[in-house]
Amino acid sequence: MDGGRDVEDGGSVAPLVRRIRGRVLPSQSRLPLPQVTFLSLVFSSSSKKLSIRTGQCFLLNGFIFLGSILVLHLLVIPTLQWILPENCCQITSQDSCPFSSVLKLYSFLHFGLVQLLYVFWFYPLYIFSFILSAIWYSDIAKHGFAAMEGSQSTLEQPSSKNEAVALERKIETEKLVDLGGLMIGIGEQVYSILLLTFFFLEVYVLGFVPYIGKPLNILLLSWMYAYYCFEYKWNFTGVSLDKRLDFFESNWAFFAGFGNPCVLASFFFSPLVGYGVMAILFPLFVLTATSSRAEQAIFSEGRKKRDAGIGRLPIFYAADTLSSW
Repeated sequence: MDGGRDVEDGGSVAPLVRRIRGRVLPSQSRLPLPQVTFLSLVFSSSSKKLSIRTGQCFLLNGFIFLGSILVLHLLVIPTLQWILPENCCQITSQDSCPFSSVLKLYSFLHFGLVQLLYVFWFYPLYIFSFILSAIWYSDIAKHGFAAMEGSQSTLEQPSSKNEAVALERKIETEKLVDLGGLMIGIGEQVYSILLLTFFFLEVYVLGFVPYIGKPLNILLLSWMYAYYCFEYKWNFTGVSLDKRLDFFESNWAFFAGFGNPCVLASFFFSPLVGYGVMAILFPLFVLTATSSRAEQAIFSEGRKKRDAGIGRLPIFYAADTLSSW
């Protein structure tokens, strides 16, 4: 019901969403960021709740988090350097510096004040943003999925009251899950968390390999971000973990291309700035993955890939082996 109501908030946007829905082809992995952003904004405009969550994510990570770092480097640090100069030339024009002991004290105070800002503002803000953004990403995926499903359900309204009642009963029946299925679902979620944790450790360790460490880091992070983006949709549609891994590893080239723009956009910055950039872009890719029909398009080209000799790549083999112990 919420999905249908959200679509109505979009007004004339709903037909555009329906036209875009289902057109995400394998070439989507090479979509430039402006097109991904445009598609995500179209999907966001079709749901009021989705727009609010996306706006909150941009406000926290872009305006507050990245804005704080910008203020630090453009205003706070230059002000401290003016108040507490670290070089003798900033105080006197003499060749010899009679203020060396004072400059050492100024340098210590400058360093200490900057570190206090990081300890009491940036690191707590990073933790707060990380936790809150993780919750918001789930809401963004949920509302995006509901908006896409609602846009199609508006075309299939029941023609009579009896059909409406029968449809409502059917929905309630589908919500009843047996205990065995629930336990299997919980077990798969726990195993998935272990799998991705070991995979992240694998990414971190391979980053120290000389010469090829950085390229491997970019490639593995691209796969990891792509998996995270599509995992929301697979959770909503009830895809089992075995099928997820089989589908992901059988289409490794597509997922490497899908996650690559998000990684490259944040890879060449400092860790805090890189996180802020990634946190802004990630919900756009989550929306694109949640609203896509990539599975259908990829399955249609499966024979072409097999004929070309592109087979399954065991990306999660090491992480899967460690998780099974």
